[in-house]
Amino acid sequence: MMNRRDFFEQGAMGAAGLLLASKTGLASAAGSRAADSRIEVLFDEPLGTVSPNIYGHFVENLSGVLYDGIWVGENSPVANIDGLRKSLIEHMRKIKAPVIRFPGGCFADSYDWRDGIGPAEKRPRRTNFWAMGESEKAPASHRYDPNAVGSNEFVHFCKLIGAEPYLAANVRSLPASAFQQWVEYCNSPAGSTTLADARAAAGYPDPFRVKYWGVGNESWGCGGEFTPQEYAVEFRRYSTWLPTYGDNLKLIASGPNTDEWSWTREFLEEVLRKGPGELRRIYGIALHHYAWNLSRGKTQEWVAGKGDALKFDAVDWYELLREGDRMEGLVTGHWQVLSEFDHQHHVKLVVDEWGPWYRPGSEATAGDQLEQMPTLRDAVFSGMTLDIFNRHPEKVAMANCAQLINCLNSLYLAHEDKFVITPVGHLFELYASHQGGQALRSIFSAPNVRYDRDGQSASFWGLRGSASVRDKNLTITAVNPNTSESRLAEISLRGATVKEASMRFLSNADIHAHNTFEQRDVVVPQTKPLSLSAGSFVVEFPPASVAALTVQLN
Repeated sequence: MMNRRDFFEQGAMGAAGLLLASKTGLASAAGSRAADSRIEVLFDEPLGTVSPNIYGHFVENLSGVLYDGIWVGENSPVANIDGLRKSLIEHMRKIKAPVIRFPGGCFADSYDWRDGIGPAEKRPRRTNFWAMGESEKAPASHRYDPNAVGSNEFVHFCKLIGAEPYLAANVRSLPASAFQQWVEYCNSPAGSTTLADARAAAGYPDPFRVKYWGVGNESWGCGGEFTPQEYAVEFRRYSTWLPTYGDNLKLIASGPNTDEWSWTREFLEEVLRKGPGELRRIYGIALHHYAWNLSRGKTQEWVAGKGDALKFDAVDWYELLREGDRMEGLVTGHWQVLSEFDHQHHVKLVVDEWGPWYRPGSEATAGDQLEQMPTLRDAVFSGMTLDIFNRHPEKVAMANCAQLINCLNSLYLAHEDKFVITPVGHLFELYASHQGGQALRSIFSAPNVRYDRDGQSASFWGLRGSASVRDKNLTITAVNPNTSESRLAEISLRGATVKEASMRFLSNADIHAHNTFEQRDVVVPQTKPLSLSAGSFVVEFPPASVAALTVQLN
């Protein structure tokens, strides 16, 4: 089996890890070698349309996310469009960012949207929900929200990148009337209401037509410490009447934390106490899952269980992926609970917070709370997660990676005039072509990865991914989690033939590889053509890699 060192030495000599031949095997610089894995794509077994919103993002006023990351100010020397960081806008257009969630997160349930409208100089300063976690050296804007970015600026940011805004309403500390008025401010027609006039006075006469609305956030925790029954009563009250102005508002209920099946079940039981028609109010139920426990079973304590973003061994690599791989069971498990109450599958899952969460210490900008340095490991993790969503398009309507910039699992890091795309940002670029495609059932067969877990034998799957097709273009994405061995996979398309194909992938000889302000291109997509023989092909996936195959069909 070709190991990591051999693979990248061959890459340096021009083989580049993409060796192709007929079904019987391949000829490589290392000699003849038969395929050890197989990917079968079944064109006669469509799964449903991959919602572009699965590739959504999340921003919260948390340390450097909003102020420094997204907002630099109109008079800043940093290149900007109306105060919004230009380099960020340009790359988000490139990845076709579909939907952005704002203002939180826990911040949402301490936020009053009315503070963020009107002339900037008259907007109040408020204590940030996250203020107590900020260092004394943190900028004042991180501790005390200046409200420079409110509804107008956020929606403008979304329009600039071509994304839909997803606003999370404050259920913990604002009344239902405030939610109704926020909808009115955003969506009422020009000249129709006093709030529409206020929006026009700010330079936005046309309605924003925001259709995605979260009714609270993590209502089992920072969003109010509700029981599921208590929150269900609040959800009914906040959703009883909202002005639609001709748009179909899509309300997202605060859902479970990871595998709390009882939250999903008891919330739905209480909602339906008023009758089956209550389900029509719910577009989706939010599911949150962070991969954080790298203690290898030693503790469940939130702080002690976390690992380091940069200092990790191969076992930590697999343990993080194992924690993230729980997502598939969470999706299918909560869907099963939903199905007990919603036989028509009207309500979908919205995974509006997901990603890895490490201990502090790897911040690109000292003092940025919760900021961590994404590595190749996080790109592989993110590819694995997006593949899970792709495989369940009928269940998952939206997902939002946490968070966009200067935080957890960020696509970008920025500080003042410095900006870098992380491996996670490049991963979203690789996967963008899945958006709106028809997901196809695909079978990945490969030897398991076996490793020593503190003296005990452990294993993890050896190759997984997803496939989707649009017109004559097939996208296959695949993750090889093995830190030391490549996988040689025969690609079999049942029901289609190949015209041409190419591959883009992320990998590096160092599993800790990451991009910094000083070294921006350590982990970047590499592109290679694939040669075909009799319409079939075999692809070598590098160790510790995530890849996207673009296949043009006859």
